[in-house]
Amino acid sequence: MGTVKSYKIINFAPTLLQIIVSDQVEFPVRQAAAIYMKNMVTQYWPDREAPPGEAMLPFNIHENDRQQIRDNIVEGIIQSPDLIRSQLAVCLRAIIKYDFPGRWTAVVDKIGFFLQSPNNASWLGSLMCLYQLVRTYEFKKAEERDPLIAAMQIFLPRIQQQIIQLLPDASHWSVLIQKQILKIFFALVQYTLPLQLVNKQTMTQWMEIFRTIIDRDVPSETLQVDEDDRPELVWWKCKKWALHLVTRLFERYGSPGNVTKEYNEFSEFFFKTYAVGIQQVLLKLVDQYRQKQYVAPRVLQQVLNYLNQGVNHSLTWKQMKPHIQSISEEVAFPLMCYKDEDEELWQEDPYEYIRMKFDVFEDHVSPTIAAQNFLYTAAKKRKEVLPKMMSFCYQILTDPSGDPRKKDGALHVIGSLADILLKKNMYKGQMELMLQNYVFTLFNSNLGYLRARACWVLHSFCNLKFTNDLNLRNAVELTKKSLIEDKEMPVKVEAAIALQTLISNQDQAKEYIKPSVRPVMQELLHIVRETENDDLTNVIQKMICEYSEEMTTIAVDMTQHLAMTFSKVLQSDAYEEIEDKTVMAMGILNTIDTILTVVEAHKEITLQLEGICLQVIGLVLQKHVIEFYEEVLSLAYSLTCQVISPNMWQLLGILYEVLQQDCFEYFTDMMPLLHNYVTVDTDAFLSNPKNVEIIYNLCKKVLTGDAGEDAECHAAKLLEVIILQCRGKGIDQCIPLFVEAVLERLTRGVKTSELRTMCLQVAIAALYYSPMLLVNTLENIRFSHSAEPITAQFINQWMNDTDCFLGLHDRKVCIIGLSTLMEMQNRPEAVDAVAAQILPSLLLLFLGLKRAYASRAPNDQNENGEEANEDTEENEEIPSDEDDIREAGQQYLEMLEQHQVQDDDEDDDDDWDEDGLEETALEGFSTPLDEDNSVDEYQIFTSALLRVQSRDAAWYQTLTAPLSEDQKKQLQEIFTLTEQRKNEAESKKIEGQGGYKFDITAPVPTAFNFGATPGDN
Repeated sequence: MGTVKSYKIINFAPTLLQIIVSDQVEFPVRQAAAIYMKNMVTQYWPDREAPPGEAMLPFNIHENDRQQIRDNIVEGIIQSPDLIRSQLAVCLRAIIKYDFPGRWTAVVDKIGFFLQSPNNASWLGSLMCLYQLVRTYEFKKAEERDPLIAAMQIFLPRIQQQIIQLLPDASHWSVLIQKQILKIFFALVQYTLPLQLVNKQTMTQWMEIFRTIIDRDVPSETLQVDEDDRPELVWWKCKKWALHLVTRLFERYGSPGNVTKEYNEFSEFFFKTYAVGIQQVLLKLVDQYRQKQYVAPRVLQQVLNYLNQGVNHSLTWKQMKPHIQSISEEVAFPLMCYKDEDEELWQEDPYEYIRMKFDVFEDHVSPTIAAQNFLYTAAKKRKEVLPKMMSFCYQILTDPSGDPRKKDGALHVIGSLADILLKKNMYKGQMELMLQNYVFTLFNSNLGYLRARACWVLHSFCNLKFTNDLNLRNAVELTKKSLIEDKEMPVKVEAAIALQTLISNQDQAKEYIKPSVRPVMQELLHIVRETENDDLTNVIQKMICEYSEEMTTIAVDMTQHLAMTFSKVLQSDAYEEIEDKTVMAMGILNTIDTILTVVEAHKEITLQLEGICLQVIGLVLQKHVIEFYEEVLSLAYSLTCQVISPNMWQLLGILYEVLQQDCFEYFTDMMPLLHNYVTVDTDAFLSNPKNVEIIYNLCKKVLTGDAGEDAECHAAKLLEVIILQCRGKGIDQCIPLFVEAVLERLTRGVKTSELRTMCLQVAIAALYYSPMLLVNTLENIRFSHSAEPITAQFINQWMNDTDCFLGLHDRKVCIIGLSTLMEMQNRPEAVDAVAAQILPSLLLLFLGLKRAYASRAPNDQNENGEEANEDTEENEEIPSDEDDIREAGQQYLEMLEQHQVQDDDEDDDDDWDEDGLEETALEGFSTPLDEDNSVDEYQIFTSALLRVQSRDAAWYQTLTAPLSEDQKKQLQEIFTLTEQRKNEAESKKIEGQGGYKFDITAPVPTAFNFGATPGDN
């Protein structure tokens, strides 16, 4: 027991650091200690508060220990070997995150001291420390980076001088330091460019450094290294970082017309000064690759990304234009062909081949994707490119003895350009013929990769308008055959995606597949289970939606398959290490949910699915896989929308036990399910007192904990739903508990008006439930800060906040509550004290309510907007001497910026459009008051006021005396509207029974008397 807690002993962490840096200790022990320390610092460095209801503070590393670590960790990083240095660097970043600049400004001096040291052995370690400092601020907004900018005023000139001194030295050690400096500069400028640090002169020096590194030769001895290992060599890595930098600077800050306004001047300067000079060096690199000299894949990828940006600008385009054909045909095209390494992976591990092809992270580093993007931009923006590229591909496709790998590349190019080709009159008529002559035939190829490419091309042209139905039928049949009969898994995966896109985009294709839905879906499920590919989970979801009617017959089989796959994924040993599996498992849960939604109307099928889904839910809860809680709660919600079975009632208790610890975090996700438990079968809900107790305890825990105000709003909403749902069903004993829970929350700090009104609304719902019960409850509640009953505080707070009730439901509840309060014969004294506010508040609420009803009325005006004529040719090409100024893109960037400003200025609410606030987030959780045939708040109010007028003339006089002439007029309008609503409701009722219609616009008699003498009416 003692060893487990040893980390809590004072001086433990500093001693650990001494072991880590000591040369006297064996390396495996030092490494293990470094990993232990990294975990300890990331977990226990920040100050943490005690959880709600617990007196003991959680463990933190003691401040004395922290100081010792701060005093020694930089030296530790400098002295340690690489494997230990990387662990300590993570510690340092965690410490900087929490302690800089507040508790540890000295870190800047310490790094500075070692950077200036004549002993260059300390340079790499101190640069690594500086990198941690910069990375802490890498993604922060410009205004949050002041401490970093202050530090970099000192460091940036130093590291620039350092790298300039090192450039002539191509040794491993020197290039390693150069690479670290480039990484620091990248982290500094990746997200925001600090113009106060990087003026024109310093930027020119940096750009010259980057140009030199990109242009210099890699030592010839590196060619002795195996080609697979060369990208990891420091010389190529250094080149990659320099390219990463120039591409990022060009894309984000140096592309005139495509930057946010603060970079307008910089972009003009950058583009005119550097863009062509840098591109010249990159064209040289491209030419080396063209001549079959080795270029590392990531270097080539960044080069193509830079050229892709250069296509948009006339200056860079003019320089590139003479070389565009050779770049397209001899650099980009070979990258898009099937390669030896593809073949090797396909044969050795087809499942890994599939994972690589569909890995979005792979797309960000792949030269093939960079080549594809480059060709697409060039073909779209520069008119010379597309005809030559299509002619080149056509020659390859028509050569009967041509290299099949080149055919794959040609089809890869054509498919990548599909949406451009389908908008060009010159090409779109030929595309069906191209599929017929050169793609359909490949479905019979003995080469798997060509069959897969044929499917991929059909997927790319899924929007094609087929003139011959036979060709569409052929495309669908061939794809279906590949899906069901092909023996190679990568082909089946491409076929699955192609088939779904054809069905979604071609009405006739959907009909062709209808008779085969079952075998197609079974095969899809089989492939998903085999490959665990997330893209296919999306395919299944879309297919389920396309064939919702047919799904009812195969839903149970499918769900059983999906549940088995989910169980396999969740219980596999590799699950925890592989992020893809999490995405995959999540996709399966979403697919099961989609099936439940599709068969929702078929209760008997839902009941069969329930048992399967409960196994899945049970597995997740049992294993505490919290990343799936949201999805299984959604499944449980779908299973409780129509009826709630005994098993689902049991689940409520299980969820309560499991989520005791995580109640706060998942309460908003649980809310739709809990709402179902209360509203779908209210009698069953109330038949077991345990159910009410569970939901009350959950809400109470949220309202007394630190769940945040959004979760607290949901908890209060749920209490309100129970009160309104169970009105007249005898839950009197619950009302005092509910009211006390929300009013106690109001005694503590509340930041948002949403939470304040939601808590008040629970008490208002209780007033509607039983006025005297609420009054007695309020009179009996005492909070520690006051010996007085809380009645007056509640009523005053309510009056102050009537303008904060938004949306239909909340205003309706508030109106019903005020009408009830106004009419009470034994009303509390506090009501008399606010009499002058009651009717003006109600008038304001009715005004808002009228607008809310208007905004909810269907708005069909723009529904049938004119569709663009699809036969007109779209042309996005730009003349050679012009730049691509993306005005829409620029406006979008500036709009984002504007939104950022608005978000930061939360106090400035004047610009909000009130209509945008008509729907509140919680209105979706309906109550009996929200049903079409529920009580009418207009009638409740006017009836109450008329009763007051006839029963208590003095009180009526008190209520109406403060009204201005304008307000009296408004009150009269409300009465008129009430009569119209009443007649309209009667008319609908009689019409529904086959009767006559009222004239709902008939004149309405005057009802309210505002004369000086009470009781004249």
